[in-house]
Amino acid sequence: MLRIEELEAVLPSMTRWRVHGERGVNWALLEAELGSALPSDFRSLAEAYPVLVIGGFLTVSVPRPGAEALWASESREDEVLHDLYERDDTHGYIPFPQPGGLLSWGESHSGDSFYWRTSPADPDAWPVVVRGDNGDWSEFPVGAVEFLTGVYRRTIHVPGMPRGFPSDSPEVLGLSDRID
Repeated sequence: MLRIEELEAVLPSMTRWRVHGERGVNWALLEAELGSALPSDFRSLAEAYPVLVIGGFLTVSVPRPGAEALWASESREDEVLHDLYERDDTHGYIPFPQPGGLLSWGESHSGDSFYWRTSPADPDAWPVVVRGDNGDWSEFPVGAVEFLTGVYRRTIHVPGMPRGFPSDSPEVLGLSDRID
């Protein structure tokens, strides 16, 4: 499992959004609401960074301190995934909270979705699954941080992504932790 410093080396513009110390996510509350633990690489990323938008394309959704229950709800209640599942158009994938179901951690501005397949039992072993807006499904035997690092290093290719993804030297924007 890669550390976030390796992702920062590939996306150096993200480091300006890194907080000093930790953001203070209430993991006990979030995981109780979710009904599951989360991968340690993602927890490290979420403690160091707010929601990130990479290259104006890919949004990495991390929980905001004080809005953990909302993040848990949004991550497991993916309406598009549920609709596809009801139409038997998920290539055998199932929505969370079913055992082994897909749990969302990101999305693109083109309608692509990024998930973990919540199997095996150890969250640190959950693979990344990508549902392309064009109907492509791909699974990668890595965590979210290693996936992002591989994509932006160009060692992981995601079928069905738009031309120009990933962009060269993408700018990374951090979204405020402010809760309205």
